[in-house]
Amino acid sequence: MKRRGVRLERHRGFRPGGQNMNESTGGRSRSVLITGGSGYIGSLLVSDLASDRGGLETIVCLDLRAVPEEMRANGVHYCTGDVRDPGIAEVFRSHGVDTVVHLAAIVTPGKDSSRELEYSIDVLGTQNVLDKCLETGVRKLIVTSSGAAYGYYADNPQPLTEEHPIRGNPEFAYSDHKRLVEEMLARYRSDHPELAQLIFRPGTILGERVSNQITAIFERPVILGVRGSDTPFVFIWDRDVVACLRKGALEDRTGVYNLAGDGVLLLAEIAQRVRKRYVAPPAGAIRGALRLLRPLGLSPYGPEQVDFLRYRPVLSNERLKSEFGYTPRLTTSEVFDLYWRSRDDG
Repeated sequence: MKRRGVRLERHRGFRPGGQNMNESTGGRSRSVLITGGSGYIGSLLVSDLASDRGGLETIVCLDLRAVPEEMRANGVHYCTGDVRDPGIAEVFRSHGVDTVVHLAAIVTPGKDSSRELEYSIDVLGTQNVLDKCLETGVRKLIVTSSGAAYGYYADNPQPLTEEHPIRGNPEFAYSDHKRLVEEMLARYRSDHPELAQLIFRPGTILGERVSNQITAIFERPVILGVRGSDTPFVFIWDRDVVACLRKGALEDRTGVYNLAGDGVLLLAEIAQRVRKRYVAPPAGAIRGALRLLRPLGLSPYGPEQVDFLRYRPVLSNERLKSEFGYTPRLTTSEVFDLYWRSRDDG
C-alpha cells in the first residue's frame, strides 16, 4: 500500500525533571512507533521491544530505508517513509500509534551531505513528526536530543545539569540543530500540553559496533589533543540508551534527562589505555593547519574542530538516577573498555 511517498509493509504536564503523566495523557503505551528504526540505536530498540513486548500490542519501525526481510524482527510492522513527508500521518493512524520514539537524525553526515539537507531532516523532520503526532492523537513523544545541544563552550559548567541553557554552536550543524529542535519542543510543550514529551540528552554513545566522528579520534595512529585542554569524555553504553528508551516507552514518564555513565575519561588517559602516543599542539597551530587542509580536501574538518575537542560537554547523570529511576549499568570507563576490546576482537 503506497500513499504520498510512504509504504506500509505489514510483516510479521511537563517539567525538566521526571514526573508521571497526568490523566489526560492516558495510561501505558499500547502502540509504539520508532522513527529511524533501522538505524544504530533504532534497530537495537526495535529488537529489544520485539523480544520482550512489555504489554505492547503494536511495534512499528519507520525508516527511509527498507529493512531486508532476513533482518526483520517477528511481530514488528516495518514501514518505509521520510520523516519530512506529511504522509507519515497515515502510518500513525493505521497502527493506532499512541507513543512515538523519534530517533531519525543525521549524526555522521556522508560526503555528499549538506547543511541544508541536514537541517531539513533534523529540524524540519522533527517539526513534521510533532505536527503529525498532534494531528493523529499521539499522546507521548520521546526524543533523543544530545549533550551536544549544550554546545562546546569554554564557560560550560562541569558537570552540566538539565537546568543549564541549551546553546548549541552555530558552526556545528549537529549541535546547532539539536538546540533548534529543543527550542521547538519547548514551544510545543507550551502550546500543546496534550502531547507529553520525554527528552534524552546522551553523551557519546559507545558499544560493540560503533563508528563515527568520535571513534575516529581513537582510531588514528596518534591521539591528537589540544594543549592546555583536558578534553574530557563522558560515555554511555548503547544498551543503557536502549534501556532508557524502553523504560520511557512503557512507563508514564515525562521530562528531560542527560544520559551518561558515571565518571569522566580524559583524552590523554584514553591514549594511555589504547597504547598510543598523545600529542597536544597549541590551538592556534591546529586551527592554521585545518584552515589550509580543508579547502584542499585533505581534512573533513575546519578550524572549528578545535573547540569541539577543547570544550567537551560533561554531563551529570544525577537526575537520571534519582528521578527517572535508572542507573547506567556501565561507567564511562567500563563502556570505553568494552568498545575497545570489541574492536580488537573484531
